[in-house]
Amino acid sequence: MPEEAGTRLDSYLAAQLNTISRSRVKTLILDGRVTRNGEITRDVSEPVQAGATYILTPPPPAPATPQGQNIGLHILYEDEYLLVLDKPAGMVVHPAPGNPDGTLVNALIAHCGDSLTGIGGEKRPGIVHRLDKDTSGVMVVAKTELAHTRLSAAFAARDLERAYKALCWGIPSPTEGEIVGDIGRDPRERKRMAVVTRNGKHALTRYRVQYNYGLGAALIICRLATGRTHQIRVHLAHIGHPLIGDPVYLKRRPAAAKYLPEPARGLALDFPRQALHAEILGFSHPITGVALRFTTPPPEDFQALERALLACI
Repeated sequence: MPEEAGTRLDSYLAAQLNTISRSRVKTLILDGRVTRNGEITRDVSEPVQAGATYILTPPPPAPATPQGQNIGLHILYEDEYLLVLDKPAGMVVHPAPGNPDGTLVNALIAHCGDSLTGIGGEKRPGIVHRLDKDTSGVMVVAKTELAHTRLSAAFAARDLERAYKALCWGIPSPTEGEIVGDIGRDPRERKRMAVVTRNGKHALTRYRVQYNYGLGAALIICRLATGRTHQIRVHLAHIGHPLIGDPVYLKRRPAAAKYLPEPARGLALDFPRQALHAEILGFSHPITGVALRFTTPPPEDFQALERALLACI
């Protein structure tokens, strides 16, 4: 239309289509899915030309349900209702724009096959709780709707046992206690969380120093009274003892590093991920009521760092 000449291309196409968002149109333009008079244009802000023919060709939609992928899993326990596994560091739990496949959910769909009876109307595993990509350790996954509902209720009520091993910089004082602080989006950096004074969610982490390596670092055991595993990272950073290797909450060289001799100092400073492991998970079976408890050792990189720190004493 002549009166629309000069309008931004992404705005014009979004208005004409009226079925997808402007941000989605922008992505399609950048992906080379739009032509002007038969030639691809990737300029989202170019002015629409009077008399030009614009064609947007979206890709075929991806399947709504993630596809199964043959990815090895360390299964600790499995029956017709649930599955318990030791998640490795580096594995994402859910497919997302940055990680569309290769996730725990993809692996579980392939592993469980027809034993998945359906969660929420879809043939998928029921993720009851999550661990960050680079956090390792024990997880339980539901295979049926009823198991998912009851396990979710148990987690919400804290009617279970969860313990985490963590290596942090410095020695928390006191060596045993509680960290209380509402958690919400960091107002300075929206991609991370922080202890906030308003609009946060109540969070309480209990901790105990199990071993201290001089003044430089400590091995601590954390238990959650509220919230999710990620709060451990937020709370420890908040009290000045961030996890070794934490890529989000460790922004500068920690002062405690000067108390560690080489090679432990170098290993700790170069540790490529947060040193956090979900060591223990205990709960009542959601169907049979039988008490279940699982313990896994940290992965080798975590243990190697422990050994290096121990050698400093």
